[in-house]
Amino acid sequence: MNLKLYQIDAFAKKPFEGNPAAVVPLEQWLPDDTLQQIAAENNLAETAYYIATDRGFAIRWFTPGSEVKLCGHATLASAYVLFNEFNYANDKIVFDSMSGPLSVTRNDDLLTLDFPNQMPSTCEVPQDLTLGLGIEPTECYANEDYLAVYANEGTLASIEPKAEPLAQLDKRGVIATAPSAQFDFVSRFFAPKVAILEDPVTGSSFTHLIPYWAERLGKKKMIAKQISSRGGIVHCELAGDRVLISGNAFKYMEGEFTVTG
Repeated sequence: MNLKLYQIDAFAKKPFEGNPAAVVPLEQWLPDDTLQQIAAENNLAETAYYIATDRGFAIRWFTPGSEVKLCGHATLASAYVLFNEFNYANDKIVFDSMSGPLSVTRNDDLLTLDFPNQMPSTCEVPQDLTLGLGIEPTECYANEDYLAVYANEGTLASIEPKAEPLAQLDKRGVIATAPSAQFDFVSRFFAPKVAILEDPVTGSSFTHLIPYWAERLGKKKMIAKQISSRGGIVHCELAGDRVLISGNAFKYMEGEFTVTG
């Protein structure tokens, strides 16, 4: 069986920026272990697979180590492929997923994810979080991930993550964030538990970040940057029980591979 593969830089306007994701369109689901092996072979933070359904499309996401419930940048990348490689005619795509229906709309080159609002709740700082990031945050919150808040961008940028303690945490990963002089806020994301020490730009993390910063700053529309080595600009909006996460995408590569057995 020959399959197409696209590598898309999400939250980027040019190559070598944003977060690269592999996108593999399927006619029907392959066995889970095959999907996992392909993701491990791709060795990117996420490989997204989608199939057409009566209601639109269904999507699944795999890291090199496991399937995940929600991924923003690979959803953005999948929408980019449908709009630009398969000439999807409408300006809105709805994906069914493990996290419910997720829509992506197109406005010129900007793609907007409509994701659930996952406002985190305050919590004690886990010891492994402090050990893993090396600097204790000023505040700590939790939902699907931990949200560690720091006083300034310089402190956030200085973090040197340690995989072993972070992998012991009971959440998927840790979002670290701080205010910024240039942007409304900046962030980083660490998830060695799912084989990602630091993710370049993490769309799903903004389901936590947007409601937190909207409440803190008293504004619904914001512009943020994930300050990984590649970096990426994210346009953010709080929309009640949903969050709108917008960015550009760039096709780095397309190819074909063969699955046997």
